[in-house]
Order: sequence, then structure tokens, then C-alpha cells
Amino acid sequence: MCSLSEGALDKIMNGIDIDKPVLQILGHKKLASSSSGERYRLLVSDGIRVNSFTMLATQLNSMITDNELTEFSICQINRYAISMVNNAGKQKRVMVILNIEVKVPGSEVGHKIGNPTNAEADSESKPAQSAQPPPQHRNDTLMQKQNTHNSSTDNISTTPIVALSPYQNRWVIKVRVVSKSDIRTWSNSRGEGKLFSMDIVDESGEIRCTAFRDQCDKYFDMIEVGKVYYISRATLKPANKQFNNLKNDYEITLTGDSEIIPCHDGGDDIPSLQFDFVPISSVEKKEKNDMMDILGVVKSCNDLQILTSRTTGREMKKRDINLIDESNTMVCFTLWGSQAEEFDGSSNPVLAIKGARVSEFNAGKSLSAISSTVIQVDPDIPEAHRLRGWFNTIGRSTDVKAISRPLGGGGASGPWLTFKEARDMELGFKGVDVYTVKATVNMIRVENALYKSCPSENCKKKLIDQANDMYRCEKCNKEYPNYRYRLLASLNLADWTDNQWATAFSEEAEKILGITAQELGELQENDNDAYLEKFGSATFRSFIFKIRVKLEMFNDEHRLKATVVSASPIDYKMYNDHLITHIKELAGIAKA
Repeated sequence: MCSLSEGALDKIMNGIDIDKPVLQILGHKKLASSSSGERYRLLVSDGIRVNSFTMLATQLNSMITDNELTEFSICQINRYAISMVNNAGKQKRVMVILNIEVKVPGSEVGHKIGNPTNAEADSESKPAQSAQPPPQHRNDTLMQKQNTHNSSTDNISTTPIVALSPYQNRWVIKVRVVSKSDIRTWSNSRGEGKLFSMDIVDESGEIRCTAFRDQCDKYFDMIEVGKVYYISRATLKPANKQFNNLKNDYEITLTGDSEIIPCHDGGDDIPSLQFDFVPISSVEKKEKNDMMDILGVVKSCNDLQILTSRTTGREMKKRDINLIDESNTMVCFTLWGSQAEEFDGSSNPVLAIKGARVSEFNAGKSLSAISSTVIQVDPDIPEAHRLRGWFNTIGRSTDVKAISRPLGGGGASGPWLTFKEARDMELGFKGVDVYTVKATVNMIRVENALYKSCPSENCKKKLIDQANDMYRCEKCNKEYPNYRYRLLASLNLADWTDNQWATAFSEEAEKILGITAQELGELQENDNDAYLEKFGSATFRSFIFKIRVKLEMFNDEHRLKATVVSASPIDYKMYNDHLITHIKELAGIAKA
């Protein structure tokens, strides 16, 4: 049986570094939950002393919940940090365990080793001993490292993020930047200013760091996402949870004395962005404004929309994209600003999203990006590769449950109208208009509905047959021996008031026909009757259509062009709710 490191606790609590002490766990206590999540306080013994000012880092909580750290366990503390807390008005050292290894399970030990006494009780009856400060490097040493030619920074003594507290003012952290916001400006009665924030991580946790005014100018161009830095001489304050959803009770503010120095080596032990993915199906159970991490593949992507804010009058850009995952659930995720403008969902990328905010509209749930949301496109992680495989084999054509509700009188889907109402309102004649309609497919033109397109992922251009088993793409300026089938369906839609010709592109046309473009192309090549039957069977099916209309010039004439932005199966409960609301509105008009 392992022997305990007798006397280690007194030395640790007096600032003397002990390498991998062996201690016995005598119990644990779950503390009141905070924004950092559950925390556990441990009662540990070195055979001579008992200490209850020992905390388990949150990433090790599973060792408690999985019954690894049981009573009487003998453990080796491979890494720890000393933090300062306020205990009854006095500053108290706390040992934060960052890495622990169970040497002998508690079930095999079965008893308390030795007769350890409480260090706190003894300290009250003895004269106070001069306490050696914990071994933390002074910040001027960090500056010396920066000014020393070709010197390595590997031996700088750092403090883990989890061990930071407002009661320490001399610390150095070694962190990786996982996200960086744009520069934001403000103007109010107290003056003007600007800021940017960055989310940083190390192996112990995460925290937000914000730079204001001069520090914003000094560090914004220097900071690169993914790089590792040493940060020191900054201040720590309670996190503002209205704007900060990281799992930390504190946040860092840079001051005029703060230092940030790039770490050019030795950063391999610092993790990159950490996700806590939940299935898309769980969005439906979340409350409005909840934050969550999602991994989804882009099923469809809507056009960029330009809106005007009702409160500020500023122009805003947004784009709605539909995400699905293996839970066979689809949710609408909204991008804003430059993210919306630059996003390309044509290749059905996988998105890893950290910190999406839950929105609620019309009894449905959706997600939205906020300033702190981090989005990775096609990340190189096992979960993303697995989702991509599922989508390519099954998910692309599977039926999914849509939990976002775009229906209603306005919003992203435009007003709910009939075709006659849309014509009477002359939608599309003064710009681009969008409206929602329940309609039936009256007819689909078979001619030119299917074409051979460029096989490149980001190109949809129609290929030119070179008559030599090669196909040329004018856009890519390349020739290919292969091609991809795409749909460009012209269809006549009808409701009880009127009809409308509209164009449906690949994904929406596939929904209407109930078959992929590739499968349809193979039918055309091998069984023309079955190919034609697919178009016939799609007629007289009803959907909820989102229609975009605008004037276009064709042969020197202006023509109103209608495009199917989305085609969704009818949610009859929601459709009935809409009809009932409309009936009540008509009844109110009739009474008036």
C-alpha cells in the first residue's frame, strides 16, 4: 500500500512546492452551484494533517460522480495550483487540484490512515508563522524574458485559469485564444469608447478577456485566434453574465500595465476550443435565451436579407440557415452582419457552433448567433466526420422534424398571403419581396428540369458537352470526365385564389419531387417512364411555400420572377392556428 506524503499539506499551504504529493481522500462536499458549474470541496489527509481547503477542478467532477474518488482513496496529486479566497474576512490559501491519480481505491483501504489533526485548529493555538508567498513569477520577469534575445519562455511559472481569484494581483497565465470579437464602439452621456473581447482557454478552464480604448488599439491587430500567449498584470472582476456565457465566475480586463506576449513554443498542452455539443432535438426543450453548443450540417441556406432596425434605424444583414443532425431534427440558425454576408452554405458544410442563443417565435424554437458565438466550418474533429458520413449516406434524403416555425404575419418568411393578395399588393415591383403561401403543385415542366452541372463542390454551373466524353465548365475554366445532376424545376403553383409560375432550385425541387437530383438523373438514363412518373406523382401535392418575387429584365422586357425559397410539409396544427387567427381578424372587421 502507498505511503502518504507526511507533512506535505503544511508545506503546500505555506507556499512550498511539493512534487506529486500522495494524499488520502477522507470525504467531499458539493458546493452551491454557480455559473462555473458544480464544484466539489475535498477533505484530504497526509497522515499528519487534515485539510478541507482543497478544491477539485471542474473538469475532474466526473471522478466524484463516477465514484472514482471515494472515501479512504489514496491518490497522487500530479498537478495543483494555489489560489486565494476570502474566508471570514481573511485571505486563505486553497489548493486547486488539476490532475489527480487514484493509487489505491477506497474500498481496498477501508480506513483512515494515521491520526491526522486539523491544521486550522492547530494554527489558532500556535503563534502565526511567517508564510512564504506561493511560487508565482513576478511580472517584471516576464518583461525580462521578452527583452532577452532568443530566450525561451518555457520556464515562466504560470497560474491556471481555474486558480485565478481577485485576491491575487501577481499572476501570469498561458492561454490559447479561441475566439476574438470585432471592435465595437459606444457613445453615451459619459463619453465614447471602443472595445474588443477574446475568449481564452488553458487545460484548466476558460475565461473572457476584454480590452478597452488604448488597449483595444494596442492589442487588436496583435491577437490571432488559435495562437498561444502569456498574459499578466491584468485585473479580475466578476463576470457580467448578461453578456458572458463562459463557465467562469470572473472575467479579465486589460489595463495600461497589462502585458501580452506571444508564446512561440511549448503550447501543445493547451487545448483548442472546447465544445459541449447537445443534439439539435434538445433545442425544443430549452428556454428562450439559453446558450448551447450545436454540431449540425447545413441542409439549406437562405438568401442574405437586409433589414432596418426599428430601434436604431441602422441597416442589418442576416441569413437563415437550416441545420440537421443525427437526431433527425432541423433547426433554423440565424447569422448576422459580416458572418451572414460571407457565409456560403452551397456545399452543405458541417458547422460546430459554440454559444448559440435560443430564440422562440410562433411556438417554435430557433437559434441565433450573438457577438460571442464561435462558428467553425467543417472542423477536423471526430464528431464532425461522423456527422458528414451520416449526411452523405442517410441524412441528405431523410425526413426531419422542423422545430423552427417560420409561419406567421411577417418576419423572415414574409407575410402570409394568397396568390391574389400578392398580385393585388404588386409585390416584387418595387424591390425584392418575400411571402408565405399554402399552395398545391399544379404542373411541373419536364423539359430542361434536369441538367449536368460542374462536379466542383462550390460550383453549380451547367456543363458544356464536348462530345468526347469530357464536359467543360466555363466558370471554372476546366474540363471534367464526370458531372453532377442538378434540378432547375419550373412549376405552376395554385391556391384557391390564383396560380403562380415559380422556379425551384435543386434542394427545394428535390423536396417537391421526393427524390434527389442524382437519383432522378439515373432514372432518366435507365428508365425514362419511371423518370416521367416522378414528375407526375409530384403534382397535386401541397406544401407551405416561401416565395421570393422581383422584377427582372428579359429580352428588353420587365418580367416578375418568382423563386421558391423553401418548400415545407404542411404543419396542419400551425396552419389551422393561422386560419383561426385570420377568421377572427375577418370577424372583427365585419363587426366594425
